[in-house]
Amino acid sequence: MHPRTVWQAMSGPGFALSLWPWRSVAYLLTGALAGLVTLVGITVAVAVGGVLAIVLVGLPLLVLTALVGLPVAWLERRRLGLVDLDPAPGPHRPVPARGAWPWLRSRLREQSTWRELGYALLFAVLLWPVDALVLTIALLSPLSLVTTPLQMAFIGGGEEAKILKAWTVTGWPAACGVAVLGVILLALCAYVLGLAAGARAELTRLLIAPRDAGLGARVIELSRSRVRLVDAFEAERRRIERDLHDGAQQRLVALTMTLGLARLDVPPGPLADQLATAHEEAGKALAELRELIHGIHPKVLADYGLVAAVTDAADRSAVPVDVDLDLAGRLPQSVESAAYFVVCEALANVARHSGADRAGISGGHRDGRLLLRVRDNGRGGASPASGTGLTGLADRVSVLDGKLSLSSPPGGPTLLSVEIPCEWTEPCA
Repeated sequence: MHPRTVWQAMSGPGFALSLWPWRSVAYLLTGALAGLVTLVGITVAVAVGGVLAIVLVGLPLLVLTALVGLPVAWLERRRLGLVDLDPAPGPHRPVPARGAWPWLRSRLREQSTWRELGYALLFAVLLWPVDALVLTIALLSPLSLVTTPLQMAFIGGGEEAKILKAWTVTGWPAACGVAVLGVILLALCAYVLGLAAGARAELTRLLIAPRDAGLGARVIELSRSRVRLVDAFEAERRRIERDLHDGAQQRLVALTMTLGLARLDVPPGPLADQLATAHEEAGKALAELRELIHGIHPKVLADYGLVAAVTDAADRSAVPVDVDLDLAGRLPQSVESAAYFVVCEALANVARHSGADRAGISGGHRDGRLLLRVRDNGRGGASPASGTGLTGLADRVSVLDGKLSLSSPPGGPTLLSVEIPCEWTEPCA
């Protein structure tokens, strides 16, 4: 498998003869140059901003200096590609609105912005001198030895050459021997360069480009896609409900009325009996269709909101239900739909399994969350694993970053609680 990082390449054969040492040199060299530019830029910005702060003109410049980590980190993530082929995505979230002020406010609130500023300061003060020192020791020194014969030929007049400005070599045999030594040291220093570049890249990864950043972004996108799917599902449910209500239901109503009128015009006899039977069946089909439409997406929920829909569900419950739900407006449609079907499933379970003679629904919207509680005085012992349908509802609530919990000790009472974070979409009239 082709190595993805310089460290992986060092563990294989032929590293010194591959491109990885030169990629390491390019990484350290560009790091030294970029670090020097960063140091000069930060120094000038702070100095000018500090001087102009006396007349308040420099304060915006000082604020913008806090964002110097953004371009530095962007460049550093691109430079990682020289010695690390794994992607290095940025950690910043998309800005919710257009314009300079929303962008500035969003960036200043992000923890990653301040982490990148810290990295820029470390880069400008410490990291780039280390890059330059490693290049000087591990590259320029061996290259100086390798070029000893050239130095003797063009600088020393063919008689002598200075080695690292420390000692003098005289004679061509000695110069060639030093050059061979330089080639050997250059091959060994290729590993030193790879080791230094790899360590430098890992430090950059740790501070501003962690390897799991892409995974975190994918998880966030997955959560958003789940929410979009729920919204699309709710929109499709409403469309089906509207089509059935305005189409098939109206035709059944017209058919029922036509059969009823036909019964009045036909004298008693076999035909009248058949018309009566057809009229009754049409009425049953209409009732079943209305129940089906109500189960898909009740019109009262779409038109009047969660309180009216929950009250309607309580009125249709086989067990008397007290409703104390305080909502001052409309919530997102996906939230209202999820909460309504949780209440319906809970009331169905109360009627079928609890043996209760009384139930209650309470809740409201507080601290940016919809709170719902369904309580009954039944025998208790309920469990989501017993096939009550609450597991699917819990999954549906979790898509909205909500939480569903059930408390049902043997002997009762049973309490089902739902919390869904949301904000108002429409205030009360």
